[in-house]
Amino acid sequence: MKKVILGGVLVVLVAALVMVAKIGPRNVIGMLLYDQRREGDLVVGDLAPDVVLTALDGQTQVGLASRLGGKPLVLIFGSFT
Repeated sequence: MKKVILGGVLVVLVAALVMVAKIGPRNVIGMLLYDQRREGDLVVGDLAPDVVLTALDGQTQVGLASRLGGKPLVLIFGSFT
């Protein structure tokens, strides 16, 4: 029984080391420290919340809704290469 548990721990440790080697230690630490996902509050039919972005000057905050003037916006995330 102890050999099975030790083998399981060894497999998990090797998998963690492979993940760190593949992703990079800084990215793994960042994921562990800064992952703050949570279940959302929106339901079907709700308006999307306004998104505030930082402009290229690094200081100015720009609300997306104020720039669109009520027009719809579609964001597409993906790779086309």
